[in-house]
Amino acid sequence: MFPPSAPRGTPVAIGLGSNLGDRLGSLEFGARHLETLVSDLRISSVYDSEPVGIVEQPRFLNACCTGRCVLAAPDLLARLKAIERDAGRSPHEPRFGPRVLDLDILLYGREIVDTETLTVPHPRLDRRAFALVPLSEIAADWVHPGRGVTIGALSREVGREGVTRTAWTLDPGGRTR
Repeated sequence: MFPPSAPRGTPVAIGLGSNLGDRLGSLEFGARHLETLVSDLRISSVYDSEPVGIVEQPRFLNACCTGRCVLAAPDLLARLKAIERDAGRSPHEPRFGPRVLDLDILLYGREIVDTETLTVPHPRLDRRAFALVPLSEIAADWVHPGRGVTIGALSREVGREGVTRTAWTLDPGGRTR
């Protein structure tokens, strides 16, 4: 789908999630801020999904976006963490626990990154319907660099159980129903 890099930046795929407070408002907040970091921004529909990991918590709203980013992957991660903090997320929350806003780099071009602070492709992307279903809506032909198969194929492989498309769509400028 995307070349490894281009003058306008590296293709990126970012997952958005929220299960605390105004979940849709938090996704909108994230989308507005992503628009300042990512050009050619495309955003999936919003999906309602069951929590994974710690299951005794509220349901999530999830979406994915794609576009191009001129930041290096570690710099993009730092900016995403800053957006999460600005949305009200505490850096001391338990891993996989409830959160106001979660922004994850799912894919960064065709690159494979494995450092102490960042792993791309996202290490659980190929098993997470809540990320694959919305991502396949906007990037079904993108080939997962670690698996060598398309996002659409991975989405079909994991299925849609626990993930339901809502009537909401995200527009960085506001919500539409």
